[in-house]
Amino acid sequence: MPSQDNAQTTGSELVQELADIIKGKVILTTGVSPGGLGAFFVEAIAAANPGLLIVAGRNLDKVQQTVDNLAKSHPGVKTRPLRLDLISLAAVREAAAEVNAWDDVPFIDVLVNNAGVMATPYALSPDGVESQFAINHLGHFLFTNLIMGKLLAASKPRVVNVSSDGHRLSPIRFDDLNFHGGETYNKARAYGQAKTANMLMALSLAEKLGKKGLQAYSLHPGVIHTNLANHLDWNVDFEALHAEDRAQGHRQGWEGFKFKTPDQGIATHVFAAFHPSLEADHNGAYLQDARVADPWTDTVLPWGTSPIEAEKLWRLSEKLVGQEFKY
Repeated sequence: MPSQDNAQTTGSELVQELADIIKGKVILTTGVSPGGLGAFFVEAIAAANPGLLIVAGRNLDKVQQTVDNLAKSHPGVKTRPLRLDLISLAAVREAAAEVNAWDDVPFIDVLVNNAGVMATPYALSPDGVESQFAINHLGHFLFTNLIMGKLLAASKPRVVNVSSDGHRLSPIRFDDLNFHGGETYNKARAYGQAKTANMLMALSLAEKLGKKGLQAYSLHPGVIHTNLANHLDWNVDFEALHAEDRAQGHRQGWEGFKFKTPDQGIATHVFAAFHPSLEADHNGAYLQDARVADPWTDTVLPWGTSPIEAEKLWRLSEKLVGQEFKY
């Protein structure tokens, strides 16, 4: 296992270390547009000869670009594109039905719920849910549960939710997910709520399905220049983020951002998806810097690790998608 001071660890280093584990695995990753962490992740693990890389995204043209890049860099690796529009529950159901119909893919070893949006203007999904919550959490919640049969058919299945230390900005607003119809909308708090949901979903999956062999983790990849923030004005939006942190008393409000390279940014993806050290007693954990996050020194808010909050979110999510998942 890497040392405890491993913010500089790269995904490429971990892929080399874990190559024997990655080899032959079937891995489904959401949010794989070129320039994003999902694309960097699948390109890194391709070096270890996985059995199949299923690459999913809303825009199939962009997904195909990643497929083409993989074909050039690792021509021996099998890939399969999947259209997955997380903002629409109907579209999520279509994508899950497609995956479940693949008779030649009887199991999926690892699901990496990487897709996401950050600090977007107020909007509702087609199903009437605030868009950051809908895309970052609710779409992944439904998709994961709908393909659970494929995951549980694997020998040691894992689900990885890409969260953020931005969860510090808000707990789940159980009585007002939509910010009173947008009247009180704060894009930073909406992002925080969605990232908290990513953590709580992993906690619930571990609690409900750990006895069936499923491992689930959430993670903070670090601060990385990717296309996630392409729509943001760094001078305006990030100053607003600092202001929100200062208003809430978080140290990040007075600190500058410590950036990672994309290769460093995917290190915790690789760690969460494959590292054997997590198997013993860390199911449901929140990770950063290719290790289990330390609540004494890292940003880990109690609303992101509460089993009560996790169960409340699970029940709310079932209500919002109109389907119960009893495990």
